[in-house]
Amino acid sequence: MSDPCFFSIAETLAKFRRKETSPVQLVESYLARIQQFQPRLNPFVHIDAESSRARARESETRFSGKHPPRPLEGIPLTVKSSLDVAGWPCPAGSLLRRDYIPHTNATLVTRLEDAGVILLGNTNTPEFLMSYETDNLLTGKTSNPWNPAYSAGGSSGGEAAAIASGCSMGGIGSDGGGSIRTPAHACGICGLKPTPGRIPSTGHFPPAEGSFPWLGVVGPMARTVADLQALFSIIAGPDPADSLSSPIPARTIVQTALHGLRIGILENPELGRPTPETLSTLRRAAQLLCELNFRVEPLKLNDLEQALELWWFFFGPVVADLFRRYAQGQESQLSPMFRHYLETAIPANPITLESFQKACTDRDQVRAAILRQLRDVPILLSAVSTEPAFPHGAGNYTPGQPHNYRDTMRFCQWLNLAGFPGLSLPMGRSPEGLPIGIQLIARPHEEELLLAVAAQLEQARGPWQSPPTP
Repeated sequence: MSDPCFFSIAETLAKFRRKETSPVQLVESYLARIQQFQPRLNPFVHIDAESSRARARESETRFSGKHPPRPLEGIPLTVKSSLDVAGWPCPAGSLLRRDYIPHTNATLVTRLEDAGVILLGNTNTPEFLMSYETDNLLTGKTSNPWNPAYSAGGSSGGEAAAIASGCSMGGIGSDGGGSIRTPAHACGICGLKPTPGRIPSTGHFPPAEGSFPWLGVVGPMARTVADLQALFSIIAGPDPADSLSSPIPARTIVQTALHGLRIGILENPELGRPTPETLSTLRRAAQLLCELNFRVEPLKLNDLEQALELWWFFFGPVVADLFRRYAQGQESQLSPMFRHYLETAIPANPITLESFQKACTDRDQVRAAILRQLRDVPILLSAVSTEPAFPHGAGNYTPGQPHNYRDTMRFCQWLNLAGFPGLSLPMGRSPEGLPIGIQLIARPHEEELLLAVAAQLEQARGPWQSPPTP
């Protein structure tokens, strides 16, 4: 792929060192591409061309001056507009936050900038991130680069669309029920939902704190697994301000150690009925893993139905109650999509302290039960969603309706309840030409193993394919 906006991080750094291109030239290429695609796809909330150019000039001096280049020197990235970047609007898709301008960076934003990254801008989300489609009253809808009539997914849909269309080399999303993995699947890129605490979520809205901080995490999104790994290596690590942060040491996985590793193909009917093309894509991934000398076998996990019910208890009624309090008196400014979420997240019975405490205890017990079943199976293979991207406006929380999130996204949601890492990897196409991703799942804190397995599968799959040129 000759377009510099589609080079990988490693290729770009090598070209910088060989003087085949420069950070200044690359940033100009990205800004020109953003100008071309923003009107068509609307992935961006804020574009900081002036700062990008200034940082590019600074990076250029490091490749030719006395100060050595930093690990990601001159790499143009983006972040979701729910992460604080000092001086940038951070609305999280809501009119209620349109005037919020943070004065400090989120922890991971500082880590990226300290590594030499050039942040081009931040990207669109649904209101308060509570939908699998990216649309809101403040900045409008984001379209899928493969077909603008379809959604880019959510809630990190703007990030996925920017990366897939070549308007960003990679970036950071967040995930409370599939919000990194499903837009990555919808737009044909890679996305990593880490274990809570591996990457600090300090500076993210909604904040991952309080009684259930394990529900939502932040993580990298990119076109290739190698780029995910490059970003993960920079932003992972402990942060005293993150309540779940722990000093998990980075590990190197030797490829020969993967030989014969057990991989379970998740076969649980309660996760939903994937489309025929999704099942075909999963079979292809399983066959490639077999050819790579992994031990691939069917696996059915107990307790997933309860995990899904508990996930909805927290993500639905509990979180909705917090948002109702936040928006009290300002309901007229809420988007239709967000109001739909609030209307469907009303509990059958009032939430009491006793019911909340019981749900927290049940969550711990379900997580332990799943971990016991995976004692000898370090990796799982599953769908990301039962279907590819859906048309704009078709997604919903209404039980029994087509494209219902609680039916189609169950393959992703249980991981957020259990705190497991998951990775979305593009693998196939639907009859409409839309991407279909597969999901690889690891046990908590085993992101390095997850990335190593994904890298082998990606290599067997073949080079990444860009969306068709409009």
